[in-house]
Amino acid sequence: MSIRKLNRSFIFLFAGVLSLTNLSCEKVIEINLNKTNPKYVIEGNIGDVQGDCKVLITQTVNFSEPSQFPRIEKAIVFIKENQKDPVRLTQTSPGVYESSKIWTKPLNTYTLLVKIDDQEFTSTVKVPQKVPFDSLYIEEFTGFGDTRRFANVIFKDPEGLGNSYRFIQYKNSLPNSNIFILNDEYSDGRTINTFLAYFDKSDNQRLDSGDAVMVEMQGIDPSVYTFFLSLSQSSTGGNESVAPGNPVTNIQGGALGYFNAYVKQQRTIVVP
Repeated sequence: MSIRKLNRSFIFLFAGVLSLTNLSCEKVIEINLNKTNPKYVIEGNIGDVQGDCKVLITQTVNFSEPSQFPRIEKAIVFIKENQKDPVRLTQTSPGVYESSKIWTKPLNTYTLLVKIDDQEFTSTVKVPQKVPFDSLYIEEFTGFGDTRRFANVIFKDPEGLGNSYRFIQYKNSLPNSNIFILNDEYSDGRTINTFLAYFDKSDNQRLDSGDAVMVEMQGIDPSVYTFFLSLSQSSTGGNESVAPGNPVTNIQGGALGYFNAYVKQQRTIVVP
């Protein structure tokens, strides 16, 4: 597919500190905290493909301490679909809990239950209907004396407000750490044609001819969109606060982090 000149403003959010657990990659959310009591950080993801079920549990450290987040072992972790019996996840490595016995279905509700000693944490999200990922192509942008290529996605948002999307971009199988999210507040019922913007000064994410680019499109609950929006604002100072706060979690009980139950599609292209 030919490269097209970029002539639209990007509407995706990006942040370099995002860390996520997503199937083949495993990272850690970095939370900006002053000296305080440690908090648990829960990163839960479950998709609509068998094996897409993973929960990572860590604990915060004081801001002045080395960023080596302890992984929490011996937690009890369940995920429940609608009113069915909960499925217990098995610890596969320190702090990582997985199951191949449960995956998402559109319009169903999923509840994460985590127990650590005498503390309990829960989160409930609804999986949206799957929106077709129509196409993926590469666009070229020239500015500030540099020319860059970006992955561009096209899909049709269904009518009715409340749809939220997350995109994960992989370059030669390595994930881009930027945050790419979008909702339909200003595009309800429209065909969306936009690109995944990155401005990594190290050029680790730069797309060059011959690179294989895979983009995963997730349909997500609005509470997950809010988490990643606030994470982006906190990490970049976009909320104009003096000291960025913690992201808005969708987990109840006092833990940080998020629970994401989603449907996904993937498309791959080689950069011309």
